[in-house]
This record gives sequence, C-alpha cells and structure tokens, in this order.
Amino acid sequence: MRFSTLSRRTALRGLGASLALPTLDAMIPTGLRAADAVASPLRMAYVYLPNGVIIPKWNPTGEGKNWKPGKTLQSLEKVRNHVQVVSGLKQEKAQANGDGGGDHARATATFLTGTQARKTAGADIQAGISVDQIAASQLSGQTRLDSLQLGCDTVRKAGSCDSGYSCAYQFNFSWKSPTLPLAPEVNPRLVFEKLFGVEGTGEDVKSRELRMRHERSLLDYVLDDAKSMQKKLGYTDRLKIDEYLSAIRELEKKIESAEKFQASLPDSGSRPEGIPADYREHIAVMYDLLALAFQTDTTRIATFLVAHDGSNRSFPDIGVPEGHHHLSHHRRDQAKMDKLQKIDQFYVELFSGFLEKLKNTKEPDGSSLLDSSMIVFGGGIGDGDRHNHDDLPVILAGGGNGKLRTGRYLKAKEPVPMTNMYLSLLDKAGAKADRLGDSTGRFDLI
Repeated sequence: MRFSTLSRRTALRGLGASLALPTLDAMIPTGLRAADAVASPLRMAYVYLPNGVIIPKWNPTGEGKNWKPGKTLQSLEKVRNHVQVVSGLKQEKAQANGDGGGDHARATATFLTGTQARKTAGADIQAGISVDQIAASQLSGQTRLDSLQLGCDTVRKAGSCDSGYSCAYQFNFSWKSPTLPLAPEVNPRLVFEKLFGVEGTGEDVKSRELRMRHERSLLDYVLDDAKSMQKKLGYTDRLKIDEYLSAIRELEKKIESAEKFQASLPDSGSRPEGIPADYREHIAVMYDLLALAFQTDTTRIATFLVAHDGSNRSFPDIGVPEGHHHLSHHRRDQAKMDKLQKIDQFYVELFSGFLEKLKNTKEPDGSSLLDSSMIVFGGGIGDGDRHNHDDLPVILAGGGNGKLRTGRYLKAKEPVPMTNMYLSLLDKAGAKADRLGDSTGRFDLI
C-alpha cells in the first residue's frame, strides 16, 4: 500500500515560523477511504453560563425528539439535530452545607469538580480536580497542548470576592489539582500567539518581534510554503487550506483592530491591548480561537469561562443597562425577568454561532467538527433569584463521534449529580475515573 507524502503533523514553515494545518485528504493513506482512515479525534469543551437563567423561558416544551425550544433557546434551531437540552442535573456541593453565603463562588468552583470548596479568603484554597483535567492528564501527549483555558473576565487570584470565599474560586474554572486552579487566558492576542505564534508551533522570538514591529501577518512568513504545498494538493485540500488561512487572517485583523482601538483611548492602560472593547466581539473571537484550536488538533480539551458567576456586567447593546447580578435578584419582578431573559438569550446565541462554525467545518471522513465533539454549556445556578443548585441549565452539544444521541430534550426522571454525566463523557473519551466529586454512578446518555 502506498502512503501519502503528508504527515498528519505537517506544518507550513518559513522565516522562523511554523503554522499547524487542519487534517487534509492528502494525509489519508493512499487506497483508504477517509472513513476507514484514522478516526477523527474526540474533542471536549466546557463553557460556563453565569448567574442562573429564567427557567420557564429556557426549558423546551415536549420531550425526547419531539421538543420545541423555548424563547431563550430559539437560536439552537439551526443545530437542533446536534444538541441535547438536559434538565434535572444538580450540584449538591454548591449548596451551603453549613458554610453560609457564597453561592456564586461555590457555583463556579464546583461546576467541573463536584466538590465542596473550602471556605477561605486566604491562600489555603481547596476544591477538586476538574473533569477536563482528569481527561487532560490521561490523554496527555496526543496534542501539542494538553488543554486550553479561555475566559473573558480579568483573572483575580487572591482576595475575598463572595461572602468570605477567595476570588480564586469565582475567577477560575479548571482545576489541575485540589489546590491549583488553571487561570483562563482572556487576551485573544495571547491565545493567538499560543496557538500559532512564538508560544505555539515554533515561531522564534526574533521573528515574532520583527513581525509585531512591522505589523506583518503571521501568514506572510509561511505564504511561500503554502503556495508550494498547494501545487501538490487536490482541489478539495487547496480549498480547505485557503479557507483555513482566511480564517486565521480574519482573526488577526480582529485582534489588531482591538489593539489599535484600545491604544487610542485615553485610559488605554485599564484594558490590555488585544481585548476587544465590545463584549460580544470578545466572546466571538474566543470561540473562533477555540474552533481553530480544535480544527488543527492543537488541543482536544478546553474550558471557556465566558463570565464568572456573580458577574455584574451590563448589556446596553441589547437594552439592558443594569448589572446582570443585580437583576438576577429579581423577586419575580416581570420587567427584571424580561431583561434577564435577554441576557440568557445573548449568551445562547453566541454559543449557537460557535456550534454552527463547528458544524460547517468538515473532517476528511465527511463528518463535521461538531460531530466529533462533546461540549457542555451550562451554569452552576438554576434560578438566579433562588440561588438553587438543582435543575441546572445545561446543553450538551456534539455527537461524540457517534457515541451520543442528539436532537432531543433529555429530562432526568429524578435529580442526578452533574458529575454523573461527566463520568459518562469521560468514558466516551477513553479517560476512566471511578468517581468524580459527588458522583453516584453514570448518567445514561444513550
């Protein structure tokens, strides 16, 4: 059997830079159908939704395959056959359990760990190993980055943030050990460089400094190699590379635009260059970076803290000038609830756009990036006014390489620990764990 000349780790190179490529048909052994070649890798991501939701507007009507999204989830219609809306999940360790106030800190710290966070504002923080890091440790070495942590809120590592809980609990999402949270990267420029630049696939420091000084694109350095390679490729692969390079350049332009705009402001020192001033744009750029990280197989495991629980961000662009957290204590005030529903919808729409991007990114076997993913989107509080940690808002997106049933509304018959679902996802990813936090078993996702 003849094999193709392109390795799955082939990269574009030039002038000290190296740019990873997505999987191409030319990387499939000659004589094999793409579907018979190496299977698409399974990706896992966890995205956090802060402050609870307006449940009646969130929950679909119907059940199973015969479901209809509520107002908040309307944007999922384009990907409804690729998602599951799940209700009935709980996190008992986010309850006070004798620790008093601090529901927002516990909600974030417990969401991926299932453990009771130690109540402290000092350095003696303790939670548990998060589900993403259990997977990352067992699958280590399969990709250049074992995992990727993203966020949109400036990280706070110390101090008291919520009723005597350290800020580390609220502003971190992923935990490598019970005492070591992994801070999310919030600056798109730094994420971009980690994925594609000097911190990424091999651009040397001198080349990066030259590129940044002369405002040149990373693509300028690898363009000759790209043109040379494309002469040897078929039409489909040439098109795929063109689309991929265009996506990278579009991201560069967005980041450059944010940097220039931020530098022009009188108080530019208050926000690091590279972070878009517009929150919607910030989230969208981070989703784009995550999609490219998955597409290039730079990592297969990621977390995205779009906002910490307790966030009091306002949303004037959608008609909500009040702070999110303040509104969440709505006391059944309909006007406040209507505004909260708009915020919930805002977050879901951006997530839906991310899913559409994954759906439209094709693998060599004809499946999509979304088909080979398992993505949890949800939060550790159900209703923001009640601060309850049961009946949590959760969406499970992606087909898990055929290991997940999709296109349905899955209602647990009785409250189930969130960690039970995580154990089932770990099983499907080939990462084994007997227990995770407060788990009591597996949650059937078939």
